[in-house]
This record gives sequence, C-alpha cells and structure tokens, in this order.
Amino acid sequence: MAELLEPDICVIGAGAGGLSIAAGAAAFGVPVVLIERGRMGGDCLNYGCVPSKSLIAAARHAMTFAQAPDFGVTGGPAQVDFAKVRDHVRGVIAAIAPNDSKARFTGLGVRVIEGTARFTDAATVAVGDAFAIKARRFVIATGSSPAIPAIPGLAETPHLTNETVFDLAACPRHLIVIGAGPVGLELAQAFRALGAAVTVIEAATPLAEDDPESVAVVLDRLAREGIAIRTGAAIRRISRVDDQMDRQVQVVVGGASGEETIAGSHLLVAAGRTSNTADLGLDRAGISFGPRGIVVDKRLRTTNRRVYAIGDAAGGVRFTHAANYHAGLVLRQMLFRLPVRANSDLIPRVTFTQPELAHVGLTEAEARRRAHRFRVLRWPYHDNDRAVAERATEGHIKVITAPGGRILGATIVGRDAGELIATWSLAVGQSLNIRAIAGTVMPYPTFGEIGKRAAVMHFAAGLTRPAVRRIIAWLRRFG
Repeated sequence: MAELLEPDICVIGAGAGGLSIAAGAAAFGVPVVLIERGRMGGDCLNYGCVPSKSLIAAARHAMTFAQAPDFGVTGGPAQVDFAKVRDHVRGVIAAIAPNDSKARFTGLGVRVIEGTARFTDAATVAVGDAFAIKARRFVIATGSSPAIPAIPGLAETPHLTNETVFDLAACPRHLIVIGAGPVGLELAQAFRALGAAVTVIEAATPLAEDDPESVAVVLDRLAREGIAIRTGAAIRRISRVDDQMDRQVQVVVGGASGEETIAGSHLLVAAGRTSNTADLGLDRAGISFGPRGIVVDKRLRTTNRRVYAIGDAAGGVRFTHAANYHAGLVLRQMLFRLPVRANSDLIPRVTFTQPELAHVGLTEAEARRRAHRFRVLRWPYHDNDRAVAERATEGHIKVITAPGGRILGATIVGRDAGELIATWSLAVGQSLNIRAIAGTVMPYPTFGEIGKRAAVMHFAAGLTRPAVRRIIAWLRRFG
C-alpha cells in the first residue's frame, strides 16, 4: 500500500526552479515534498548552462593563443587535449553538484523522493506504487528536453544533443549543427576554437528573437572564424555512410540552386526545446497544455487552481534565471498570498558567443510592434578606451527609451555583454529614467562607460536648442 504524504507543497522536478521553490518554502518551515525522476539539478547543471559555459571557457583560452600576437605575445598555436577538456567540464559539474544534491535538500528539511510523478486526480500525485501525495499546492517544474525535428533519416542516424555532446572524448573532425539559436551558435564557436570544422544549418533566421543589427555583428565574427552558416536551408534528408576509411553523416539540403550534400563526422541537433509534460497525467488533474507547454495565467497558475507551472514546463522564455524568477513569484503567492504578475520583459537573455549578445526589455522591433513612441540611444565599442586597449572594439549598445526618458529595453553586443546587461536589467525592472544612468559615475577605463555614453546621448539634442543656449548665456552674466 502506498505511503500517504500530506505536505503543504509538492514540487515535481528538481531543476533550478523546483529547487528554488523547495529551498525557499523549507526555509520558512513549510512541509515540502520534492520529486525527481532523473538527476538533481536538472538540465542546467547536468546538460545545459554549466557544461556549456565550461566548454566555452576552454574554447576562450584556445582563442587567446590566436589573438595573442596582436598584443606582441607569441607562443605557438594552442594544443588541445580534448579528453582533458571533457574532464574540465565534468569537474565543474561535480564541484557544483553538492549544492543541488539530495543530501543537501534533505538537510534543509525537504522530503526528496526519487521516481516519476503522475497525477491520479486533481489533488493527488502518485510516485509509482510507493507514495501518494495530497498537497495543498503543487508546482510543476519538470523542465524541457531537446526537440528532435521530423527530418527523414534523422532517427536512424547517430546524432548528438546537449544531453550527449559533452561526453565526447575527442574533438569532431567536422561538426554539423542543426539550428542557429543560442545553443547551436555557442557550441559551434566553441568546437571551432577547439579544432573542429563546423557547419551550421538553419532553415529560418539565426537568433531570430534578437535585434537583427546586433545579430549581424555575431554572425560576422563567426564567419571570420571559419564557421559556415547556411541560412534558409531546408534539410531534405539525413543519412549515415560508412566506408573503410571514414564514417560520415550526410545532410542533404535544398535551396534555390537544387540539392546539396554536406558531409561531416558528427551531427549536433540544436533545434529548440520541448516541455517535459508527457507521463504527468495532466488530463486527470484538469490541467490544460499545448505544444509549447502547460497553459498558465499571469500568476503562473494552471487551469487547476491548486497547481502552478514554472520555467520550461510552462513554455515561454526558457532560461534558468527565468525559472528562478517564476519560483520567487510562486513562493510569494503560496506563502504570503501576495498578488504577483509574471512579466517576461524583465527577463534578460544572453547568447554566450564571442562577442556576447545580451538583451533585456523591448528591442527596437518590439517597441515598434507595440506602437510605442520611443527613442534609440546608441554607442559603439570602438569609441571606448578599455575596448581599444583590449582590442575588443566590435559591438555596440542600443538603448530603447520612452520620449520622457524611461528605459524600455537595452541590447548589447560585444565583450562582456552578459555582465553589462545587469545594469540595464535593474533599470528596466525598476522603471528607471535614463537620467539615472547618465548621472552614474563609472570607473575609468571600463566597458561600463559604453552604457553611460549612450545614456548621455538622450540629452545631446537639447544642448543645441536656442532656449538652452540663451539660459546659459544669461547665467554667465553672474560670473
């Protein structure tokens, strides 16, 4: 007979969002059950953010060798031991894993159950035949998995995803990447820097959700590094070809000039994500869901008022920090009964290529679609002294403001854009006026001055107005 548990909160999924809910509730002494069928830490720790940024860090060191002669430093080309690169990635995961472990959360007072959760009715979740959980509130935080497109031959052809690519012990000779979103381009550049030839195939537009002018800076850099990016290319079929000399993956793409075959040693599928909603028994709980994930309202409640869904499970913006943001909103509702409203404009996004591409709030195109009256303020990296000193002059910042100066959004492409966007996330989240940035004292020389120079441009037009000139002339009379 199943053991009956009756906690205040039952969380399904021990990824970033689920762990935040469990830890936050337990800190206030609230009984919590946390269910996870796979690895604690979810996709971010084991297959996503942590391993990918660890690989990118290794690639960045390899890039340093290529750029060093520009600074008068020579030492020969980088020698890459790919097995040690893999060990580095695994070492980083192992170092962070204790923070997300079953032992730690048990110590915090969370009841952690390993197994597959399934709703049996609107108020009960079962974990196999061992447990039945009747909680006051449920939170679905099951994350997402790589989307595998329906391409003829793909299922029969060995291919990698973000869940398997970090297990490679040798660098691919020629990596073919399907998908030119953030994951596809980040890994394409990293593997190129570590020695692979790389071809990226994208049926539509690379980094389609980002500012096109800023995306062009990234794509130009990738092209100069020797990465072939095929856009508007429809994949007709994929096959594996073995001969005595080599094993190849062949991708046949169609275009205006007919079919073309691209041959490579490895195939990486980075064609988006799909929410993990199968096997949850959502129908039995009265929870609506669709192709993008579980349907939620602005409070992140599902169609079952007892149940919330957060992070990738709810579709929308698929980032670890978005799941943590959602977790905070849900905790405020469940523990303190505070009104909340999720706002995706507050969630920054970063593509960790070199140069990095970061954004928060409205892009220029989004402001135009929403019929906002707005201004675009900009400043280039090449007019920043720190960027000149570091030979990192490619890129710019674009700031979108309302006519009165309220900051609506910002896009940065360039060195350390992912770090610089934090200031603008604060500005958008707090509805700051551009005066706040223009009046901030930035240390010299830093990349942070780029944002301030853009902010000052908001006032540049006023400096030439006749009325302003007359006021200054009048004040000069007083000495």
